[in-house]
Parts: sequence; structure tokens; C-alpha cells
Amino acid sequence: MITSIFSKSKPINFLVVFLIVIIAFTVAQLKFSGSNFEIEQLALQAGIFFTCVGTVFLLNFVVSKNSLTKKNNYEILLFSLFLLLIPQTVLDWKIVLSNFFVLLALRRLISLRSQKNSMKKLFDSGFWIAVAALFNFWAILFFLVVLSALVFYSENNIKYWIIPFTGLITVFLLATTYNLLINDDLYWFNRFNYTISFDFSNYNSTHYLIATTMLLSFGIWSSFFYLQNIKSKMKTLKPGFKIVLMAFLVAFIIVIISPYKEGNEFLFLFAPLAIIITNYLETIKEKWFKEVFLATFIVVPILLLVL
Repeated sequence: MITSIFSKSKPINFLVVFLIVIIAFTVAQLKFSGSNFEIEQLALQAGIFFTCVGTVFLLNFVVSKNSLTKKNNYEILLFSLFLLLIPQTVLDWKIVLSNFFVLLALRRLISLRSQKNSMKKLFDSGFWIAVAALFNFWAILFFLVVLSALVFYSENNIKYWIIPFTGLITVFLLATTYNLLINDDLYWFNRFNYTISFDFSNYNSTHYLIATTMLLSFGIWSSFFYLQNIKSKMKTLKPGFKIVLMAFLVAFIIVIISPYKEGNEFLFLFAPLAIIITNYLETIKEKWFKEVFLATFIVVPILLLVL
């Protein structure tokens, strides 16, 4: 049933995903948020919601445009179900925006395979990572994905290695100029939280333990098949798949070192993880097993909501 609906890209798939995002967002607000429903707060929540929806469409665009999966919509289904699994991911507007900009950067990096406008794409990727870091400092680690992309595409031109840094510096200069003119603050970057925490006590709840165990176990299991799958891909497509894997590893590091451990840091994992697990799903020949696999991601979030 589930596989037959999402095995092909159809408009109704986006409607289903849209409804799941609405449910995840509603659960987050009613069960986990302590915010008051004032006009300003409602406007902010509406902005977060539409950014989440925009992230779904952007993910689908990146995947379909770069042949990261076959012609199905499993990746957006999984992404929306991840939101339902850990609804806290949509509570922090800064994380939601940061993740959106990271995905914009990944889009530019993966599209380097076309070998068109490479310098512009590298500048854009550095630029968007820097913008993402303005909202969540540790998103700056995704700059490692930019450098890895240059290695994956075997780019030896020194100019190409410098360009991403110019994008990074551009954002820094723009932010400095803005803060100097508006806030009269030259050292605005001191407001960032540079701390690292390995205190996982916030995850000591049934909800977090089940959700994180499920995500990581399915993710690691699927990664083994994903690595095998890369070997069979066309030479021009391989770097894109490696970039996704690198993004997954960086996102995992951010989850580990995040200073607050409030659950929203898992959002960085969702896009690359959805692509990796989708690739595993495509290797499963037994339809019943594929149905059970997907059903697990539907049933578990529902069960966690009633705990």
C-alpha cells in the first residue's frame, strides 16, 4: 500500500507529506512547546512551518535533479516521518533556517557534476554555509563537505579551493557591516555559542531513546548498502552520493557536540539520512519487507505520541 503510493512521483504524494508535516508541527506546538499563542508568535510559527514545507520541496528537487534516488518520493516521505518521530526539531526557528541554507549549499555542491558554472556554485556553497552558521554556529562544520566535494570531483585548480572561502568571507563582511551600522557592534561574533557539550542527559527519556536508536540503527544499517550502491553508480554520479554521505557524517558530529541537546539538532541529519535510507529501500526486492520497513516509521512515531 505505502510502497505503491510513493514508488512513483505523484502530486498526491506531496499532499500526504504536507499533512504529515502539519501533524508533526501541531504535535510539537501542543506537546513540547511552552510558547504563548500571541500574534507575533503565530507569525513566527507560520514562518517556521512554511520553511519546513519549503525544505521538503527543496529536498525533492535536489534528489530528482541529481538522480540521487530512482523516480520515487520515498525521501520526502521519510523526511516528514522523521519530523513526526522527533517533533522537537521544528521548535527552534534558527535551526530550521540553518538546515534550509545547508540544503541550499548541498544543492550547489551536488550539481557540480554538470561542470557548468563551477566557480559560481562553489562560491554559493560557501556563502550558504556561512549564512547557515549565522543561525547555528556549528553548521559551519558543513564547510568540510564543501572541501570534500572538491576532493570527490578531483579538482586540482587552486582557484576552486579559494572560491568557497570568498563566499564565507563575504557573509562575514556583510554581517559585520550590518551589525556595525545597526547595532554599533564590531564584535558581534562574540554572541555565538562556541561551546561543546557531551552531556546527553536530556536524551534520557523513552521518547528520545526510542527515536534516536531507531534513526541511528536504520541509518547505519542503510549506510552499508549505500556504500555498496555507490560503487555501481556512473562515474559522474558518484561524487554526489559521496557528498550526501559526508553531509550525514558532519550532521552526526553536530548532534554529538551540540551544546544544548534539545532534540532540534537532529534536523541536520534528516535530509541526508532520508536519501541514504531511500537508496536502501530501492535495493529491497521483497515487497512485504519494504512495506514493513516503511510502516515502522509510521507506527513508531504514533506510539511515541501516546507515551
